[in-house]
Amino acid sequence: MDNALYVGLSRQMTLRRELDIVANNIANANTTGFKVEQLMVRTEPAKPARTDGGTNPVKFVLDDGVARDFSQGALTQTGGDLDVAIEGKGFFKVSTAGGERYTRDGRFTMSPEGKLVTQNGAAVLDESGGEINVDPIKGPLSIGHDGTITQGLERVGKLGVVVPTDLASFRKDGDNLYRNTTNDTPQQAPSAIVHQGMLEASNVQAITQITKLIEVSRAYESVAKMMDQTSELSRSAVERMGKVQ
Repeated sequence: MDNALYVGLSRQMTLRRELDIVANNIANANTTGFKVEQLMVRTEPAKPARTDGGTNPVKFVLDDGVARDFSQGALTQTGGDLDVAIEGKGFFKVSTAGGERYTRDGRFTMSPEGKLVTQNGAAVLDESGGEINVDPIKGPLSIGHDGTITQGLERVGKLGVVVPTDLASFRKDGDNLYRNTTNDTPQQAPSAIVHQGMLEASNVQAITQITKLIEVSRAYESVAKMMDQTSELSRSAVERMGKVQ
């Protein structure tokens, strides 16, 4: 196959991946605490291909993972006693069947057993890693800016709000959760401010992502057209060379 077709194919593969990421961003524009993502690419590290008899190497582009923007999303007022948002760097700790996970989604609720849980039933953890148990009979919850939870004059617990040493160590794990991929233990986030009765909106800029979706689609079409033209040129050249003079 002509090198131009190989280059075009490698570009199409990254464009398809980028299209999936942009589409996912748009789909989660209204997801609480969602963080916008973008594709990272790299040049093929292996020995580059060369056109026969040519002097310039041909390089290919490859998918090199996903970058995630953890910048603050807008805080919106809900008035819900169990709706909580984090201002600044930090993540809530929750317990799942797969182990400890982290999230910015503060749409908490109460289980039939009186435990503070996420929308998907994962137990919300306190600063020491234990579950937070609430007695509905004792009245509504009050959550302070430091995450301390009280019912009347009784202290129930304190939300575990932590931050990793390196945000790149957090990987998506489904259900708007992240898992820690290193052995480093996330530490308490002293600068994080907890707001009761508020939720953090996604930081996706819908117009920007829609524009990018159009750009990626057009780029894919342009590469496909270039590959068609290259293939047609090769076919024409073979036909001319094969004609008997």
